[in-house]
Formats: sequence, structure tokens, C-alpha cells
Amino acid sequence: MNEDTVLETLTEDVDLSEDSNEAAVTPLSGTARLILKRGGVETDISFPFTAPAVVGRFDPTVGPIDIDLGALQPEGGYISRKHAKLVISDGVWMVEDLGSANGTFILADDFEKVETAEIVDGSEIAFGNARFVFRIA
Repeated sequence: MNEDTVLETLTEDVDLSEDSNEAAVTPLSGTARLILKRGGVETDISFPFTAPAVVGRFDPTVGPIDIDLGALQPEGGYISRKHAKLVISDGVWMVEDLGSANGTFILADDFEKVETAEIVDGSEIAFGNARFVFRIA
């Protein structure tokens, strides 16, 4: 590896643009967690994962799910077998609905149904009626 390649590798995840006062480092790993919310309050139930990750509930005909919400009661009944996918691309986290029956929602002023949306640390996401806070690990 030559010196230019090493420098490029070390700086590819650092924002050194002129309008940035500080260097913003993009996390190198795609690890995060979903924290379950009930009654508007975060619980101590969380689901750590590494992107890409499929959110859903296990069914033998579909196979394993990365984030299995099927055991949550009563919320698990509103989660599709393959409900949504959480991915990270170029340092940007995204949630993609996979054609779920009860939808994927992002909280803005109110919950907005989405097909694909950018999410950030602290975003509130709902899969059906199961509400979560997204946290980057």
C-alpha cells in the first residue's frame, strides 16, 4: 500500500469540508439497536443488530430473521414475517419497508408511513404498532 492509498483510507470517513468546523467521523461499523417504547417511554427491551438486518418475526417457511419481534406481546402480532430492512450505505442509515401488511413509520411531527427513509440516532420508528427508538451503537 503506498502513502496516498493509506492517507485516502484514513480520511475517507472524515468530513473535512470548509463549512464544517469539526471533522465529522462516520462510524465504521454498522452496529445499532432498537429500543422498544411502550406508553411513550423507552423500556429496557432492546434488540442489538449489525446492518444489514431484516426486521420481522420467525416463521419456518420464511426462515431466520435478524431482528425477531415475534415474541413481543401484543406488538408481535402486527409485525410481518419480513417487515422491514435496516441498512447503512455510505455512512447513511436507512429503513426500507419490505411490503409489510401494517406498514413502517417514522416519527416527524406525526408518524409518517414510509417505503424508504433515512434514519439517524434517536429516530423513532414504528413497525406496525410496535414503536422503537433507533440508537447507533
